Amino acid sequence: MSSGKNIVIGVAGGIAAYKAVDIVSRLKKAGYNVYVIMTKAATEFVTPLTFREISGNAVVTDMWAEPKTWNVQHIALASQADLFLIAPATANVIGKIANGIADDMLTTTVMATTAPVVLAPAMNTNMYLNPITQQNLAKLGSLGCHIIDPDSGMLACGVDGSGRLPEPAAIVERVISLLHSRKHLAGKRLLVTAAGTREPIDPVRYIGNRSSGKMGYALALAAAARGAEVILVSGPSSLPNPPGVTVKRVETAAEMRDAVLAEFDTVDIVIKAAAVADYRPELVAEQKIKKTGDNFSINLLKNPDILLELGQRKKQQQILIGFAAETQDLITYAHDKLVKKNLDMIVANDVTLPGAGFNTDTNVVKIMHKNGLVENLPQLTKQQVAETILDKICEMLTKAT
Repeated sequence: MSSGKNIVIGVAGGIAAYKAVDIVSRLKKAGYNVYVIMTKAATEFVTPLTFREISGNAVVTDMWAEPKTWNVQHIALASQADLFLIAPATANVIGKIANGIADDMLTTTVMATTAPVVLAPAMNTNMYLNPITQQNLAKLGSLGCHIIDPDSGMLACGVDGSGRLPEPAAIVERVISLLHSRKHLAGKRLLVTAAGTREPIDPVRYIGNRSSGKMGYALALAAAARGAEVILVSGPSSLPNPPGVTVKRVETAAEMRDAVLAEFDTVDIVIKAAAVADYRPELVAEQKIKKTGDNFSINLLKNPDILLELGQRKKQQQILIGFAAETQDLITYAHDKLVKKNLDMIVANDVTLPGAGFNTDTNVVKIMHKNGLVENLPQLTKQQVAETILDKICEMLTKAT
C-alpha cells in the first residue's frame, strides 16, 4: 500500500502528544517510512527515544544539534516528505505557521516543504474557539493545508468541549486517503469564477455585494488538488491566490465576461460561483460626486448575463455549473435558472440561513440536477461543499465516457 512513501510527523507540545506514538506505530506497520520532528515542549510529554524505537529513524528535536544523517536536515526532511502531518497541532504552532514564523526545526521544515501539509489541532476548547486560532486555521486552509477537525469530549483540562485530538485510527485513515487519492480531474481544464464584481459610480464609490469569494476559492483549490488545470477568474477579494491555480483578477462584470469568454472554448468544466452585479451605473463620473441635495439618483443599465451566454455557447462535452444565492423561493428560482441557462447542475443556497451565505466559512446548499434530482446537504465547511461538488462533476465525467 505504501509504495515506500515518506511521512514526516511533527509533534507539538500538548498532552495529546502521547497519541502521536500510536499514529507513528500504525503508519510504520502499514509500511510507510516515518520521520518524527518534535518541538522542545513536546519532549516534556513523550521522550524522543519512544518515537525513535517505533519509527526506526532518528528523531529531530534541536535545530542546532549536530546532524546525524543529513548536512541540512530540515531541507532533507522537507524534500523527502510525501506528506507532512502535525499531530497534535497546538495553537502556538498553528499561529507560527500561519504567519510564516520559522524558529524551530518543526516550523522551519514546514516552511521548506512542498508536500501536502495536514494539521490535526488539539488544545483547550476556548483556545480552539478563540477567533485568532480560527482565523489562523482558515488562513492555512485557504493556502492549501488540510485541517482535520478536532473531536468533542472531555479534555485533559477538565472541560467538555471541542479541541480533542481525533483517535489515531481516524487520523491515519485520513493521511492514507490523501497519500493515495486519485487525480480524478487530471487532464481536465477547469474554470472557476469567484467573489463579487464592483460597478463604479465615481473614482471613490461603487455598487457591489457581500461576496468574499470563499466558495469559489475553495473550489479552485480542491480542483487543483485533484489534478485539474485551474483558471480562477476572481472579482475583488482579500483571499490569497490558491497554490497551483492561474488567477485572473477583474473588477467589473464586463471585465469578468471578457476574461471568462477568453478561456471558455478551451476548458472542459466551468463553475460559476461569482456573485456578478446585475446592473451598472449608466454614467461613471470622472470626479468624486459631491453632496448637493437630499436626494440622489443613479440610472442603472443591465449587465450582460455571463452564465446565460455560456449556456448558449457551450459544447456538448462541456460541463457548466451555476450557483443560485436566494432569500426566498429557493427551489423555484434555482430550477428556473438551471433550465433557462442550460446548466448541468446548480448549487442553491438560502443566504438568510445561519451558517450559510456570504463571508462565512460554512454553507448550507441544495444541489439540483438536470434530471430533477435535488440533494440537500447539511451545514458543511465551504471546502467540504467544494469537494462534494467536484465529486458530482467526476460522476458526470464517468457517465460521459
